[in-house]
Amino acid sequence: MLKTFDIVLIGVMTAMASVTYTIKHRAELKLEEVHRLEAEIKLEKDTIELLKADWALVSQPNRLERLVNNYSNELQLQPTLSTAIVQPSELPMLRSQVPQPAIADAKDGDKSTKPAGSKVASASKSGDTTDAEIRKAIADVAAAPAPRPKAPAIAKRKKPDVDNISTGSVGH
Repeated sequence: MLKTFDIVLIGVMTAMASVTYTIKHRAELKLEEVHRLEAEIKLEKDTIELLKADWALVSQPNRLERLVNNYSNELQLQPTLSTAIVQPSELPMLRSQVPQPAIADAKDGDKSTKPAGSKVASASKSGDTTDAEIRKAIADVAAAPAPRPKAPAIAKRKKPDVDNISTGSVGH
């Protein structure tokens, strides 16, 4: 009886050792992944700092003034007047908000198709459109919600090879 009990205990001890080893191995893999992600984050932060420094260098007013002076003949730039700057509310309508003109049907010369939201098309055919009706139609078109612009496609950035990145300084 003692021998079978010893064999069972040895089996349990072996199983527990293998479970412990498996848990330890998974923890080491997770730790390696954390180190890899930290290196990737550090690389991105260094890249951001480098780009900020480059932008500060490129957008220095003295440098821009020197470039304008050097290339003034080719560029023919003029200073912007403070009165030339407008507010967004002062800009003209988008093309999508401009009412479309009525299009005469080829089969029916007297019928016209009305685009959505255009009350001017039917009134202009009969010739008795008033200024108030035109203003109201323009106000209706201007009050219509603008269509949402499509988001530009963003190219996926290639991930850097972090296996060859040292965690020391950037200038290696």
